[in-house]
Amino acid sequence: INEAGLSAGLFFFPDYGSYTSYDSRHNHTTLADLQVVEWLLTQCATIDQVKEMIKSLHIVGLEQGAVIHWRIGEESGRQVVMEIVDGKVHFYDNVVGVITNAPGFEWQLANLNNYVNLQPGSAAPHKMGDYMLKPIGGSSAMLGLPGDFTPPSRFVRAAFFRNSAPQRDNGLDTVLECFHLLNNFDVPIAIENPDQESLPSATQWTSAIDLTARRIYYKTAYNNSIRCIDLKSIDFATVKYQSHPLDAIQSQPINMIDIK
Repeated sequence: INEAGLSAGLFFFPDYGSYTSYDSRHNHTTLADLQVVEWLLTQCATIDQVKEMIKSLHIVGLEQGAVIHWRIGEESGRQVVMEIVDGKVHFYDNVVGVITNAPGFEWQLANLNNYVNLQPGSAAPHKMGDYMLKPIGGSSAMLGLPGDFTPPSRFVRAAFFRNSAPQRDNGLDTVLECFHLLNNFDVPIAIENPDQESLPSATQWTSAIDLTARRIYYKTAYNNSIRCIDLKSIDFATVKYQSHPLDAIQSQPINMIDIK
């Protein structure tokens, strides 16, 4: 996020995106894909400015096959997805407010139609022959929502959770609602990589951004306490470039409650 309220992030997009080949004649207008977010946030305040500025760039990859795509949002609430396929930049209005990984965004939207029967609430009882079918437990109208961690299933799950969530009255309550939704996408370490044992989770951090208040909230696999960075408290005219670890100490703090 920048001081104008523009936000951007990148997401792995293998096998479906493809950049133009590097050409040294365009060095002065060439960016590596991992530099695009930082460059846009230093140059642009709105999505329309992003669309205009990106026309002058040649975006290339640093590693064969390691392609990414981007989500971009502005303070008005407008969101877009930017993908580069066969060297051509495509923008899609993010009407569901969700992005995961491959396949492309248009395919992900079309795939939502396979779940047209899903909706919040409970399914109505009905008869099958002489047998009365009744829902077991709540939320039965969402029966069939995919629960695995593939990008298409995560997209469907996130789209339904996000668009059935209540609209909160203020930024903090909205951020807390976001974390409740995002908790559903914490990937257990053995699911992502059975040989990886050094991390507590394949989801190393989770974040939510309040574009209006210019605040970044985050928690990590090592510390589930939500922390906040208030950009409005920073004087960007005087503060120099800095980087900080998400966790000063990589251990899960547990507050013991003494009951007497």
